[in-house]
Amino acid sequence: MQLYLAPMEGITTYFYRNLCHEMFPFIDKYFTPFIVTKTKTHFNWKELADLAPENNQGLNLVPQVLTNDAQDFLIMIEALEGMGYQEINLNLGCPSGTVVNKFRGSGFLAKPEELENFLYETMDGIFKKNLKVRLSIKTRIGKDSPQEWERLLEIYNKFPLSELIVHPRTQKDYYKNKPHIDMYEKAVEISKNQLCYNGNIFTVADYQEIREKFPDTQSIMLGRGMIANPALAGEILGKCQMTPELLKEFHKRMTGIYQEIYSGDKHITQRMKELWSYMIYLFENHEKQKKTIFKAKDVQELQAAVNCLFRECEFHPERGYGG
Repeated sequence: MQLYLAPMEGITTYFYRNLCHEMFPFIDKYFTPFIVTKTKTHFNWKELADLAPENNQGLNLVPQVLTNDAQDFLIMIEALEGMGYQEINLNLGCPSGTVVNKFRGSGFLAKPEELENFLYETMDGIFKKNLKVRLSIKTRIGKDSPQEWERLLEIYNKFPLSELIVHPRTQKDYYKNKPHIDMYEKAVEISKNQLCYNGNIFTVADYQEIREKFPDTQSIMLGRGMIANPALAGEILGKCQMTPELLKEFHKRMTGIYQEIYSGDKHITQRMKELWSYMIYLFENHEKQKKTIFKAKDVQELQAAVNCLFRECEFHPERGYGG
């Protein structure tokens, strides 16, 4: 079984990935937060830092790209291959309104004919340029309705993808409602591409349920569940268990990393609050302590609030993410 960490903008940057890999070395493949294509080959400084091989040593890292323009995509693919990357992932899953309104991410799914032409042009360009890079796709099952999924699968089946990562929700679902497991089952039945399941794997029990339903699926992507519990992949594999001491250490080291990278308490506390918006769910009856954490104005106040959380709330990592 291969376990992947999903890309999450503003969270799964190289310093987060490195700490996860050092403390919980159980993820087989990491994906960068999406990079938006440009009509030029150079990356901005944040993208370069996140992609730089020296910042990702020992990680199996795949750049994820957000685009609906094949020519711009080919320019970026060529640049990324030049940096040593062997797989590029196309983002057809982002449900954000600002992305969808430009017909990117899951918004592109609303235009199946254009999507098919885009993939033909991309694959043709990869062949003509003699690029060796593999193309994978992370997708939702449609823009507005699960009924769009069969047509999308027909399109994906026309191309030799290295992997099709399926989050069985529509863009309209956002992260609400339960994943449409029957739509993933349809993919298992008719997809010609290797599949990876993604969606609502928050606990070991969630993982086991998907494995029992789909024993032939050999890759599972973890997202919000692993941000809440950085040891989740290790727990799934039976190689480690999250404890209060481990989570305290993770918090301490992540805070220290942010202090090295960002100037000013505001940026540091904002980043840590974002992590705690997920990790807080490992504690029972945390509502009061959550408010205190999110009211913290500086690192000192944040640390005091986190200490109070560990002291006053029961720690139950098997609860998983509940947001």
